[in-house]
Amino acid sequence: MDARALPPRPSLAQYRKQAKDLLRATRAGDPEAVERMNQCPRVRDNAGAERHIAYALADGQFVIAREHGFESWPAFASHVEGLERQDPSVARFEAAAGAVISGDESVLAQLLRDEPGLIRARSARAHHATLLHYVAANGVEDFRQRTPANAVAIARQLIEAHAVVDATADTYGGGPAMTTLNLLVSSVHPARAALQVPLAELLLDAGAAIEGVAGDGSPLLTALAFRYPDAAEALARRGARADTVLAAAGLGREDAVRHFVRADGEPKADVPLASVPWGRLSRNPQAHMERALIWAATLGRLGVTKFLSRQRVDLGAKDEQGFTALHWAAFQGHQDVLEVLLHRNAPLEATNNYGGTVLGSTIWASMHVDGIFRAGGFTPVDYIPIVERLLAAGARVDAVAFPSGNAAIDDVLARHGAHAS
Repeated sequence: MDARALPPRPSLAQYRKQAKDLLRATRAGDPEAVERMNQCPRVRDNAGAERHIAYALADGQFVIAREHGFESWPAFASHVEGLERQDPSVARFEAAAGAVISGDESVLAQLLRDEPGLIRARSARAHHATLLHYVAANGVEDFRQRTPANAVAIARQLIEAHAVVDATADTYGGGPAMTTLNLLVSSVHPARAALQVPLAELLLDAGAAIEGVAGDGSPLLTALAFRYPDAAEALARRGARADTVLAAAGLGREDAVRHFVRADGEPKADVPLASVPWGRLSRNPQAHMERALIWAATLGRLGVTKFLSRQRVDLGAKDEQGFTALHWAAFQGHQDVLEVLLHRNAPLEATNNYGGTVLGSTIWASMHVDGIFRAGGFTPVDYIPIVERLLAAGARVDAVAFPSGNAAIDDVLARHGAHAS
């Protein structure tokens, strides 16, 4: 959640002034102010219908509130006023959230002793997270998305204080998938700290629903969808169901995937289909087969990729970001999977939602991705061999920007005929 931090002693009068300044700058046509003001739904919804929008102070106040993670100006004003007058119910939750993300066990213990009700309290911000949710470092305000080295001890402290392990927050629109476990297994911060699996194990030991509170298998599917194989495999070891083609493919269970496919390469009509709110998949088994291939390629599941690429599966099928299996194999640095897909003539020039071909998205990854999470941990990727192989396979060098900004990549592109336009 992109939210600005509040100072130790915020002033509501200063925020009122900021709202007035924003309104004044917007009316004067300042581009940055107009862009900020367009985040207000009333302004955004009327932008195409009115030549001149009648900007109001309430619009500026709404924007200031949302930029700090609050649903409305009244909610924001109430929170700031509480901090100004040192309202214990406001100040203590903020202090406890700070202790969770900084790993301050002694401060957290003292706060919970002084106010036992904190363990069930919720943030006044739009996500309404509990203290335990902050352990997942996901969906809460950005400046608090941190995983301290002692995050497991902090989580245990909260659990022993009777935190509701499967409480849901209003992160990412809310819903039954917004538990600490689901947020954890889709979060980069605990994964980078090598604490994602230990934290998941602790939550499960404390009774977290391994199939999710809706019983839809969302924790395992979430870990796979967000490309955290270690977390997914830990859940599978603890008994999470892998009875869909998506789950089986993501875990690399080739025998199970084969069970879902008929001899003619079509999916069996009665194959179990994954059903999670964020899945955006139809109830068509063919769509699940196609997504299974994408997940297998993404996660480096060579055997499953080989098998599915020989079935009646569209190798040009795309996920919700417009990435094909070949896009992801290259992006993730899975050279062996890449070779399988190239051998099967997977499309090289398909574009994703950002306009990137396979070569283009790989070059982007070489400049913006410092590594990926494979089974066993975080691993840097050498993209030079991937780029070389894509070009050798016929990827169009004139379909990518040159120079790219990566000197080593540019040397490769130049050898294959790239030139500045």
